[in-house]
Amino acid sequence: MRSAGPSGHHHVRLSHQSVQKDVMTVPTSSDYAKVNGLDMYYEVHGAHHEGRRPLVLLHGGVTTIGLSFAAVLPALAADRHIVAPELQGHGHTADTDRDLTVPNLASDVVALLDELGIQQADFLGYSLGGLTALEIAVRHPGRVGRLVLAATQYSQDGVHDEVRAADFDSQRLPSQADFQEMADAYAACAPYPEHFEDFLAKVSASAHAPLPWTADDLRGVRAPTLLVIGDTDFVRVEHAAAMQRLIPRAQLAVLPATTHMTLMRRTSLLLPLVSEFLVE
Repeated sequence: MRSAGPSGHHHVRLSHQSVQKDVMTVPTSSDYAKVNGLDMYYEVHGAHHEGRRPLVLLHGGVTTIGLSFAAVLPALAADRHIVAPELQGHGHTADTDRDLTVPNLASDVVALLDELGIQQADFLGYSLGGLTALEIAVRHPGRVGRLVLAATQYSQDGVHDEVRAADFDSQRLPSQADFQEMADAYAACAPYPEHFEDFLAKVSASAHAPLPWTADDLRGVRAPTLLVIGDTDFVRVEHAAAMQRLIPRAQLAVLPATTHMTLMRRTSLLLPLVSEFLVE
């Protein structure tokens, strides 16, 4: 079941000016792996580099590889072997009856790495993908080299009240245009495009569920960690600062004039931070 490429990615218009629609984000290869009852879609970008761990990209909730990472993928893939899966129910990966939980998603990613023979990797997780990456770092510390957590909280009280209340008048929340991008991307590549509303409800419920970590779990994270949020993100700056104090080898960057939805598109600020951090 081999896919010729990220079908549908080029049908989605990313309105933020830093995203160039003509940037090539076609993967080196793409395929499906059978893990935990899923046919998990994943893409490989770039080539193997001696002495460098692969970089695993984990996208945000209700998005795809392309929607989360189109702006940064070309630069990251220039000197990295990148593995980018689409999580349960997202993009090309069909949903199942299983609950959509952070531990389940993390288990899927670890199983994919097992299938690919990758013992240890660096991780860049955004939003739901950041929660998934943090769970891997807590439960499977030997699998994680370096960890970039973008727009990631460790408890739900780390999220602004208006986000938890889904106050769509708030500038922190996705706009109608953002939701249209998500719907268009889903329609373009999901196995069952008519399920979008059900899928959105399932992800929303998952996003508000209690998270499985304590402060002591964060104190036990061994991987050097870069925390990145926008100054107008879902995650409170104070909460990100608390995470930076808890995780032993953590750094924190707060990007100015940046929302949750534009964080991964702020390439002029984000790419130098991530690139420098990932080079040991």
